[in-house]
Amino acid sequence: MSFAKNLARVSGVLSLALAVRGQKYNTTGYTLQDAYDASNFFESFDFFSGPDPTSGFVQYADAVTANSTGLAGYANNGIYLGVDYQTANPSAGRASVRLSSKKAYTHGLIIADIAHQPDSVCGSWPAFWTFGPSWPHSGEIDIIEGVNKQTNSTITLHTAPGCSFSQNSFSSADCGSPGDGTQGCGASTQDTQTFGAGFNAIGGGVYALQWTSDAIKVFFFPRTGKIPADINAGNPNPSNWGRPTASFSGGSCNIDANFMNHNIVFDTTFCGQWAGKVWSEDPVCSAKASTCQEYVASNPADFQNTYWLINSVKVFSEAGATKRGIAKRFDA
Repeated sequence: MSFAKNLARVSGVLSLALAVRGQKYNTTGYTLQDAYDASNFFESFDFFSGPDPTSGFVQYADAVTANSTGLAGYANNGIYLGVDYQTANPSAGRASVRLSSKKAYTHGLIIADIAHQPDSVCGSWPAFWTFGPSWPHSGEIDIIEGVNKQTNSTITLHTAPGCSFSQNSFSSADCGSPGDGTQGCGASTQDTQTFGAGFNAIGGGVYALQWTSDAIKVFFFPRTGKIPADINAGNPNPSNWGRPTASFSGGSCNIDANFMNHNIVFDTTFCGQWAGKVWSEDPVCSAKASTCQEYVASNPADFQNTYWLINSVKVFSEAGATKRGIAKRFDA
């Protein structure tokens, strides 16, 4: 499918070209398995157009609609995923997109080079995440996520009950909390460069998810001279990256039993079970409208910068990994 270019929306954002193509082998223990960029992204991801599972005030567009209305396309050599910022009072919810990778993964290293993510705006709920079938029994990993005027990313795991890690800094001891996985166990980064306007002000950066049987780790590297040389060279070596932004290990959780066959997802929803639920707790947002839905419906122009611009997503497998690391496709 050919997607129209949408250059006017995102001028001034620099694209980082990562030149690795196909499968290459390195000496750091990771092999390039899949590379998604402007050459193949929309052939490799599916548009989800059903009702929002998080009860958001959103209408997810299918591929044809997203292309024809400018919600998805290519810009500045990257992948543009936006929302409707023109329609006032849409009855079915504000139009947006949610895309999931056709392939599913167990273990490995997922590296996303992102030039822009949705700004921190009242009512918005953007996320970059992975999840498996039969949620939450196959787990969910939220790599980038936040709501409303939040200025720093929250990294969260969701599972069935009985999965906990040894760290004591998470929002819940059990990643299956409160019994259905809806809260999960997460930690705030406390770094304003990791999310929204702060992330965009520095031209974005690179997020990396390292997933093994022993630990799930998330790293963030600002574009301002802090992306490791081994990532730029296409030979990522997490042992050289220092302390991760978040690390989940130890404790009683069997990672292999709780996390498997994950699709990669980008989406932006509105209100719903998080942004809408905490609306009254945000003094800035609640002063603008009595409800989240009311605000999102009546202020379309405020969402002009609510878009993703993705340079690439690359998936590396551990060298010598068996076929357990490559799973068949599961639909959302």
